[in-house]
Amino acid sequence: MRQYANLIGGEWVGARRGQTYQTLNPADTRETVGEYPVSSQPDAAAAVRAAVEAAPGWGATTAVARGRFLSGASQILETRKGELAERLTREEGKTLAESTGEVQRAVDIFRFFGGLSYTLGGQTIPHDLPGNLLYTTRQPLGVVALITPWNFPVAIPAWKLAPALVSGNTVVLKPASIAPALALELARALVEAGLPKGVLNVVIGPGRAVGGELAGNPAVAALSFTGSHAVGEVIYQQLARRMARAQMEMGGKNPTIVLADADLDLAVQLTVRAAFGLTGQACTATSRVLVERPVLAAFTEKLLARVQALRVGNGLQPGIEMGPAVNQAQLDGDLAAIEQAVGEGARLLCGGQRLRDGALEHGYFLSPTVLGAVTPAMRLAREEVFGPVLAVMAVEDFADALRVANGVEVGLSASLVTRDLKRAMVYAERIEAGVVKINQISTGLALQAPFGGVKQSSTDSFKEQGAGAVEFYTRVKTVYVDYST
Repeated sequence: MRQYANLIGGEWVGARRGQTYQTLNPADTRETVGEYPVSSQPDAAAAVRAAVEAAPGWGATTAVARGRFLSGASQILETRKGELAERLTREEGKTLAESTGEVQRAVDIFRFFGGLSYTLGGQTIPHDLPGNLLYTTRQPLGVVALITPWNFPVAIPAWKLAPALVSGNTVVLKPASIAPALALELARALVEAGLPKGVLNVVIGPGRAVGGELAGNPAVAALSFTGSHAVGEVIYQQLARRMARAQMEMGGKNPTIVLADADLDLAVQLTVRAAFGLTGQACTATSRVLVERPVLAAFTEKLLARVQALRVGNGLQPGIEMGPAVNQAQLDGDLAAIEQAVGEGARLLCGGQRLRDGALEHGYFLSPTVLGAVTPAMRLAREEVFGPVLAVMAVEDFADALRVANGVEVGLSASLVTRDLKRAMVYAERIEAGVVKINQISTGLALQAPFGGVKQSSTDSFKEQGAGAVEFYTRVKTVYVDYST
């Protein structure tokens, strides 16, 4: 077990009230992974004050100089990749291969924004009069807050932190209490890279106390949140009351559409990876597969054979393809969603059971689950489960598939499997999603490309990731210079 502390004003400190809690390995709850402070409103307020004090000096630092700290932290993280990946698996549960890929993504994100620092700036705009110069500059907002989820405990903090810091903002980060170790390891790498005190502050604690202070504190100019729609809506309303800038990413109900002309082996491969990789605990995971009726039986047969062959277990063990649910509450939610779907008329085709045999006895393991005969009106077809639960839905044709896919209140990621280029391009135009995949899994994102959802998946304003991520963290100033006299 490793003991962790908050990072406030460049110092590692406990919670002011002295309370701590522990995280357990979801694959084996006999193992304690980490001990953390239970912070409250005064801790969050102290972190904001530290960020306010550091803001003028950090904002006056050049973008290139700021980028060097990110590049340095990237190198430090890379030397620790194996250690960090193992800790991620022990605390969050995903397989070691998935954890290793996530840590590498954080390394690459810091490296990307370190390089991007050489390009940050405004633009020169032609003026309509001679002897005049018209240009823009990008300036930091000041203090920004970041609230990140447990399912990608290093990648999401990295892709928020990097553009916030390189843009010249000071930051208060609140990672999810379920799995905060990797966010603190990110902070440790930045501190070791020489980041000035107070530029980054990390506070561990419950959302109501810590997150509420970050959303309501008038010194916080902007807040970026990834999590559930219910929590995001509350935070958004808090920010709106004081007209602070908001960025909300809040999940999806992502379809994979399988057309009759598709390569069914490819379709099964993509669907299984997208639905059951990461234990289905990804906002871009495929949770419903929409299959044209002529190939429904053949697709389902191939799908069930592959799903039933998945190896479930402790993600540290070689060959494991799916780990546990992150905790008891998540496992209970998965099982409740399955029970409700069956009660509404869905057919349980495989899985749906808690796994307790042998080495699985002390973990939160669920057999990968497929339900058939799911209709658009069922709750399983409309609401995010966030677990290894896949709904198979029959559609009559391409138009029906689009109608069903778009018939939900969220729109994050959507995938299509087809050999028909025309329908693929029509799909890209008409699907209501922020991320469109054609003959690819619905999960997985290029760090250099923009990411974000539509409808209730997002505030649909500023995108995350890629070079455009700095737009959320900067304001544009327009400058007019008359040198004609």
